[in-house]
Amino acid sequence: MIRQIALDTETTGLDPKEGHRIIEVACVEIIDRRITGSHYHTYINPERAIDSGAIAVHGLSEEFLADKPVFKAVVAEFMAYIKDAELIIHNAPFDLGFLQRELKLSRRPEHLEQSSKITDTLRMARERYPRQKNNLDALCKRLSIDNSQRHYHGALIDAQLLAEVYLAMTAGQNSLFLEKTEIKTQGVNSDEHKDLNQILYIDLPVQLASEQEEKEHETYLKKMQKINQKVIWLEG
Repeated sequence: MIRQIALDTETTGLDPKEGHRIIEVACVEIIDRRITGSHYHTYINPERAIDSGAIAVHGLSEEFLADKPVFKAVVAEFMAYIKDAELIIHNAPFDLGFLQRELKLSRRPEHLEQSSKITDTLRMARERYPRQKNNLDALCKRLSIDNSQRHYHGALIDAQLLAEVYLAMTAGQNSLFLEKTEIKTQGVNSDEHKDLNQILYIDLPVQLASEQEEKEHETYLKKMQKINQKVIWLEG
């Protein structure tokens, strides 16, 4: 099982070194390339003023956050949710800088870049689409992902869109996972397993797609066509 977390934060300003803090954090779970519906989301009282420019971006005011928990009160729950997962983040240095400072202020020993695999989708997008806009809105448009509900930069909706963007950008990179697969050999004994001429038979369980899964697959293939990809499954 491969567990990944699409993660996003909102903050009081642009630089944690200037004392800015996290005011919202959201995580969306992906297991074996499926968005599971499980998520973690919380607003946070930053115990400081919020820059007016930041409010214009995310719409979160000091009054709204006044009765919300401080980061130290939610850090254990947050760290438990992301434990052992790969973190998918758009412009990872920004979010990691804020998260690492919050962990330090909460006297937590973890260092996320050492304890977790980090995938930066902004870096991925810049490599795939050089000299183009690669913010989340631009990627949603390019990959035919509906972002019509994104009126502000909210951590939860951005994490949800990021999960879809990541899956769309990495389509075709699925791995085949074989669990509890029995490998049988024909015509060789145990001392001959290194023989390159041996024939291996692998018994794989076959699970047919449901009607709903077939509809979702067809919808996804049509999305691929919209971004000028040749889809051989729709030909003929």
